[in-house]
Amino acid sequence: MKKFKHIVIGGIESKVVNLILVSMLVVAAAFMLFMTAGTRMLSNLTTETNERQLSAMTGITSDVIHTVIVENMDRTTELQALVTNNMFHDRAVAVQMVGDYAGKLLSDPGSVPRESWQRPDASLEGVLSVKALFAEGAENDALYDRLEVLANMTDLMLSVCTAYNTDNIWFSLPEGATLMADTVPGNWIEDDGSFVSYDAPNRYWYRQAVKEGRLFFSDVEYDYRTGNLCVTCALPVYAPDGTLLGVAGADIFLNDMQEAIRNAVEKGGFLCAVNRNGHLIIAPAENGDFQVTDSSQAVDLRNSEYGDVAKLVVDAMKGKTDVRLIHAMGDTYYAIGVPMKTVGWTLLAAYSQADAEQPVRLLEENYRTIQLDAVSTYHKESSRGNMLMRAVLSGLLLLMLFAAYRQGKRIVRPLNTIAERISELSESNLEFKMEEEYRTGDEVEELAQSFASISHRTVEYLETVKRITAEKERIGAELSLATRIQEGMVPHIVPAFPGRSDFDIMGSMTPAKEVGGDFYDYYLVDDDHLCMVIADVSGKGVPAALFMMATKIILQSVAMLGGTPAEILTKTNQAVCSNNEAEMFLTVWVGILELSTGKLICSNAGHEYPALKQPDGNFELYLDKHGLVIGGMEESKYREYELMLKPGAKIFVYTDGVPEATNSANELFGTDRMIEALNKDPSASPLGTMKNVHQAVNDFVKSAEQFDDLTMLCIEYKGPQKEAH
Repeated sequence: MKKFKHIVIGGIESKVVNLILVSMLVVAAAFMLFMTAGTRMLSNLTTETNERQLSAMTGITSDVIHTVIVENMDRTTELQALVTNNMFHDRAVAVQMVGDYAGKLLSDPGSVPRESWQRPDASLEGVLSVKALFAEGAENDALYDRLEVLANMTDLMLSVCTAYNTDNIWFSLPEGATLMADTVPGNWIEDDGSFVSYDAPNRYWYRQAVKEGRLFFSDVEYDYRTGNLCVTCALPVYAPDGTLLGVAGADIFLNDMQEAIRNAVEKGGFLCAVNRNGHLIIAPAENGDFQVTDSSQAVDLRNSEYGDVAKLVVDAMKGKTDVRLIHAMGDTYYAIGVPMKTVGWTLLAAYSQADAEQPVRLLEENYRTIQLDAVSTYHKESSRGNMLMRAVLSGLLLLMLFAAYRQGKRIVRPLNTIAERISELSESNLEFKMEEEYRTGDEVEELAQSFASISHRTVEYLETVKRITAEKERIGAELSLATRIQEGMVPHIVPAFPGRSDFDIMGSMTPAKEVGGDFYDYYLVDDDHLCMVIADVSGKGVPAALFMMATKIILQSVAMLGGTPAEILTKTNQAVCSNNEAEMFLTVWVGILELSTGKLICSNAGHEYPALKQPDGNFELYLDKHGLVIGGMEESKYREYELMLKPGAKIFVYTDGVPEATNSANELFGTDRMIEALNKDPSASPLGTMKNVHQAVNDFVKSAEQFDDLTMLCIEYKGPQKEAH
């Protein structure tokens, strides 16, 4: 690089000038030579490219629309099936509660106080009330007495209707009397003031429930009260000796079910539900060939004239189908089927293929119109531009030569300064800062600004890393402390009571996060009574852990004051509901074991069924009666039951994290596998029993991430403690 009278020869400045000069000459010559040929070539290429672009665009758009429809139908239909299924599940739970309570009352009527019952009262129209209905000629004193027994569940029926958002529920006796809660007493009163007779045992749902011998959902029938189409959930109730005590039931009206899926119906598509007999239960009114009718006229869609529809219904009854194309009603549809497990029905969704592909056709038409206009405009402007370009090109050559010389100097000076400042950076001076000389308004300024920005962000990043590292260490320490505190809140000494030979007890808790919402506890209320508790708080993490600790303290405090398990749960529920702004709740199982006799009194607030093993037997689920969860309703009451544990008997309780443990295939571990694990070695100690269950769960889920706490408690009753001699 040499200088001659302030002109640098061989440097960047000279190279920039030479490069621009040579480039301008070459470009000018090439432009003049190929301008005409290039114009024709560009026109042809534009037309060809536009066609390929249109083909690619419409193909990609079609694929995207297909993918979006498939994914959206799969997700939306499964969600809608879950929502609709929950509606049936809630109704089944309500009917089950009424049936269980009625069975308890009628199985031992001599121990039940008599309560008064009412006839239908027209003044209560629109108000949820309980009334007695009779079949014609069925009234007698004996039947009145049985109604007085049933009247004890008046409050339960009203509470269930409110809690599960149903306006009717009933229990019908085989003798022809029905105790019903509804909002339309006027429907049961004739114009002359007499009462409408109601022969429940001859109704379809009653006969079918007795035939099935279990809870079931009927086909579509006309409601006796309103004349509207509805589905009835019915449950036969039997005495311990197998005698039919009656049938509990509740209606689900089709207009309610239609409303539940109406928002999912879009232009070009529709949703419908099919019951286990292949009959259409729910469908939009405008869907043509498919209409909801009474069961006597309903058509089995599994035998539909549309073969694709029949195949879809058959496949959907076996499990969730893929999204497929079907031909029906003179059109082609995307369709999917999702089963609803509670009721055994299937939700079908369909979307018109023609409507789905309409955007692609509109895109193609609009694009061709735009293309023709663009080609015409291009030819006109191209001719005009060529003439102007020739006139301007000569003047630009001289102007650009002068500008190249000036620009070369302008570029080199700030670049030299930037290089100098960068070389001065060190460990004590990491930040490159902007100077006025770099503000050239071009890439040089951007380069300097980038250096300055990167340098500044690097310094800030180092500070942020230091701050975040300190914060993570603090949070980690706090979570570790919280974990240790929670572990210390539950019994963890092995053996739990080294001086006791009359029982052996062991519990374990594995939170899904650092801290969890499950807990277990056991302690001696006095020398002859052992209190055992296991609970599952709604939610996970720190909030659930705090709620767990507060509830655990309340439970233990109430238990140590004395009282039965039902009284403990009732008082705990009242304490929790009195200040539950977070609206959290928990399921609880409480048992108090009398160690001298083996009598175990238990109460269950919405918790999992315990597993019981008597000596020389295997573990089996004990289907106890559930109350509402703690924190649900302040006025909830809880029932208790009694078990006699013989020496060698064991009882195993757990949270839903055990049966709901999920593997990578999204399968649940389930209570069947749990019972199988318990019976792998039924004679094992409580510690060995829990190890067997833990191992079975781990072998099932393997590396799949779990989202629920895993908590278990096992006790073995060994008989009255022998006195020391």
